[in-house]
Amino acid sequence: MAGIRPENWIEAPVELHRYLLNLRERWRSGVVAVVIVLVAVAGLTVLQKPVYRATNQVFVQAVPGTGVADLNSGASFASQQIASYAELATTPFVLDEVIDEVGLDTTPARLANDIRVTVDEGSFIIQISATSTDPRIAAEIADSTAENLQVAVTSLSPVSTARSVELRVVAGAVVPATPASPSILRNALLGIMLALLAGVATALVRSLLNTRVRTAEDLQGTTDRIVLGAIPSSRGAEVASRVLVESPYGVASEAYRDLRTNLQFVKLVEGRRSVMVTSSLPGEGKSTVSVSLAHVVAMSGARVLLVDADLRSPSMHRVLGLEGGAGLTTVLIGQAELTEVTQPGGIDGLDVITAGAIPPNPSELLGSPAMERVLDEASRYYDVVIVDAPPVLAVTDAAVLSQVVGGVVVVAQSERVRRAEFERALAKLDAVDSHVVGLVLNRVRGVSGSQYAYGSPDAHQAPTDDQEEIVLDDRDLDAAADGEPVTSAEARSDAGSQADGGGPASDTGAGATMPDATSEAPSPRYPGRRKAVRRPASRRSEASERRELERLSSSRGER
Repeated sequence: MAGIRPENWIEAPVELHRYLLNLRERWRSGVVAVVIVLVAVAGLTVLQKPVYRATNQVFVQAVPGTGVADLNSGASFASQQIASYAELATTPFVLDEVIDEVGLDTTPARLANDIRVTVDEGSFIIQISATSTDPRIAAEIADSTAENLQVAVTSLSPVSTARSVELRVVAGAVVPATPASPSILRNALLGIMLALLAGVATALVRSLLNTRVRTAEDLQGTTDRIVLGAIPSSRGAEVASRVLVESPYGVASEAYRDLRTNLQFVKLVEGRRSVMVTSSLPGEGKSTVSVSLAHVVAMSGARVLLVDADLRSPSMHRVLGLEGGAGLTTVLIGQAELTEVTQPGGIDGLDVITAGAIPPNPSELLGSPAMERVLDEASRYYDVVIVDAPPVLAVTDAAVLSQVVGGVVVVAQSERVRRAEFERALAKLDAVDSHVVGLVLNRVRGVSGSQYAYGSPDAHQAPTDDQEEIVLDDRDLDAAADGEPVTSAEARSDAGSQADGGGPASDTGAGATMPDATSEAPSPRYPGRRKAVRRPASRRSEASERRELERLSSSRGER
């Protein structure tokens, strides 16, 4: 125990957990390997010819003599010679006669491979087993071998001992009814074991040989890098950049909110409010992350400016449906002011500057003092400036632009970028002293979670049978907000008709109030909208009884 370090106790479960995660991630490869092995074993079993085995038994005994000494010497001689007799059974001296008797078209050497002679320790019984694709031939070979072995022992023994030992067949070979091989049960068990081993080995080998970034641990490596978020793959959305619009309470939307929260705690370069979003390779989703991040930050109440600084392959104008003729390049060359090319981003607090015309010298423009002045001016009008930059390994634009922003966020798509490529991109940014504030793992597969997050309207339980729906209009909502009793629209219409003489004074009076827990504040986004409020049936019956008692008591007083 003294040689086992405590840190090794922790590393062993961690390694086991990592292997289990690799198996879970590569289970499809394992299943394919299992199926292939099972099909191969089944095919070999079907194609293999059935082989039958017949066995007989030969007893080696000492010939009785005239005295006890003769019996002892005969038994000792038999026990010493029985192993030699077993070897003699598979020699050409015996098998040549067997081939002639049975009429086989083979050689003694090949026939010896089909005959197995065994002797148990301390036993005087020789077991001769013969195999053949014909069950009758197998039995004939076993019997013929036993008979010719008897003749061979007699002819080869010295004259003085020829009558000391005798071989006698005590159990003749029986024609087998079922084949000895292939054994379906044995092959099935062997196939299952091989399939499981092949499946596990395939999954582990593929996982170990796969050098692509898959998890947040792959991003962190052996350093203390900060992973700001992991964005799951979005299914069902027309484009990934609209996931916040099409599924605002989905798992991906919540992941972007987590990214926004974590980004609030990173430290940017002093005096700069701009964050550059880039990636190692093209197509890793950096633009999608930039758009969605700008949306969630603007939804929190901040003023956000989204800048498309990918002057080689701009995409913001297509993603957001904006004008792309004039934009960042127009400002950098001095043909327009920042406010003149700013376009609304579709939600309150978000403005967008598209890339504009593609210039012949994008690196020089992004590294010019004009770009730094644009970001400084934008920082005076906006709380956050998000800059979508080109990939790091593709061109040098991102490395140049990283010198004039407050921080860099590097996006890595799961199962796309290799760890060596990702490390090379970070090394390229470190070479120019870029301030990398965090990493984002994008399009992570297999993230579990409900389609709707906790507290979303679509996640609320549908009304049950013991609840009634009461429709409230603006007057009811205002009354609920002021703490006054809430009357349903139907009750108020009945009361109004009663006041006009249009109906009896029944239990539709103004005394039916709703509990405070069921009242809702008016929505400023939908003025005049009528809302449905759920009320338990038990409370409804109590209110009805109370109104009925009040009506009866008032009618008695009038009498």
